[in-house]
Amino acid sequence: MDTLAIFYCLLFLVAFVYASVGHGGASGYLALMALFSVTPEVMKPTALLLNLFVSLTSFIQFYRGGHFRWKVFWPFALASIPLAYLGGLVVVDGSIYKKILGVLLIVPIIRFYFFSNTQVKKEVEPDFTLSLLVGGSIGFLSGLIGIGGGILLSPVLLLLRWTDQKQTAALSALFIFVNSLSGLAGQLTKGIHFTTDMYTFVVIAFIGGMCGAYFGALKFKQAILKNVLATVLIVAAYKLLFTNA
Repeated sequence: MDTLAIFYCLLFLVAFVYASVGHGGASGYLALMALFSVTPEVMKPTALLLNLFVSLTSFIQFYRGGHFRWKVFWPFALASIPLAYLGGLVVVDGSIYKKILGVLLIVPIIRFYFFSNTQVKKEVEPDFTLSLLVGGSIGFLSGLIGIGGGILLSPVLLLLRWTDQKQTAALSALFIFVNSLSGLAGQLTKGIHFTTDMYTFVVIAFIGGMCGAYFGALKFKQAILKNVLATVLIVAAYKLLFTNA
């Protein structure tokens, strides 16, 4: 199997696993592109573009399952959308970008290893001010690095007990979509362009996302796949943080 075929297979896996827990998969896409030595200038818009398709597909599935809570969602979005746009305007040096991404990859690693089966027995009423602070902070990072922010938001929701597992997936999916759209809009002002490869990536990720969202909205156990993905993220984080690649 050649290098491109391996990349496509891993791309499908990333989209499947992330969509199954309500995420767009940008951190996973960025990890893959880092492993295959793609430049940051291409990584950011590509990851956000893939996010749009996968996160929307995931949200629709979880929304149909009755898991979305608008009351919890809108304060996060109110702060995150404008700051994701501002983050998208910022141009970060390539080496600094990779170090920041390497640190952020630690979050999904922890998410997949330790928060896969978190159960919230009694939900707590969300705090409005804290929601704005969290949403704004994650939104800026989303635009800056090229992630949707759901992988950062979901552990917060679960730890604070504001939503259960399925509700977290539904909220994260829409949060990722709006932040990715806003961050991409900010990056477009910098004159980025899309390549033909990006459209191939979208098709593969979209199919993987559809499958993952469908099974994730059901009672599908994908512990082995999550562990495989977490291992890929560990390798990518190590490469970004401790090598010059």
